[in-house]
Amino acid sequence: MTSLLADPAKFGYPENMQDKLFHDPGIVHFYDAENGWGEDTRHCLAMAERADSVLDLGCGTGLLAAALGPGRNVWGVDPAGAMLDIARKRQGGDTVTWVQADGRSVRLGRRFDLVVLTGHAFQCFLTDADQLALCETMAAHLAPGGSFIFDSRNPAREEWREWVPDLTMRVFDHPELGGITTWNDVSMDAETQIVTDETIYRGNAGSIQTASSRIRFASRDEIAARIAEAGLKINRWLGDWHGAPFTPDAPEIIPVGSLSEANV
Repeated sequence: MTSLLADPAKFGYPENMQDKLFHDPGIVHFYDAENGWGEDTRHCLAMAERADSVLDLGCGTGLLAAALGPGRNVWGVDPAGAMLDIARKRQGGDTVTWVQADGRSVRLGRRFDLVVLTGHAFQCFLTDADQLALCETMAAHLAPGGSFIFDSRNPAREEWREWVPDLTMRVFDHPELGGITTWNDVSMDAETQIVTDETIYRGNAGSIQTASSRIRFASRDEIAARIAEAGLKINRWLGDWHGAPFTPDAPEIIPVGSLSEANV
């Protein structure tokens, strides 16, 4: 399949999408080694059984899109070229159309049965305007009768308080570099709802690399407002990727929806 750069004259990123975690090849390979199949990707894989076409917005290194590609029309969109370089090389990656583009403005000229945004990528969009633009992209690419789904961490749980060195220290095996020790540290701006999360990677030889990411913790009401303004409707709210309904103390805010009646 093809790889595209959409609207190169207008190409740009939300400020957060320029983070080394997404764009620096020396850091991206850590991300890919530490992140694999989770409940979000498994849920979307099952959801896609009824879909002939899928748009994976914020596809990252292409784990889900490449698995969905055989037998379907699957497009994966991400602003990070370093991540898409990994995606293209995955098994099944040659069955996906990869597009390097900004999720706020990309327009592919086609519609899909399912539009997904996993891995809390929604939180990388830091303003109301950016989140609205992203939802408008979903609406522009969703087929009548199709579904969208994405996730955002519930701010009521204050999960960021646990993203400190003592609680996040972990070790994983990198396929080329061997054992990697990694941990996180965090700060929170209550006014903007933006958390700055720093990830530190230390190799066995003592070398250290760091990546800093900024994410926003929007409430369910704020997310619902952006969805409605974009011409979408919510059919149900999930509180986790196991399918439990949303409650005020649920770990996740997961809207599952479709085009509003006015846009069908």
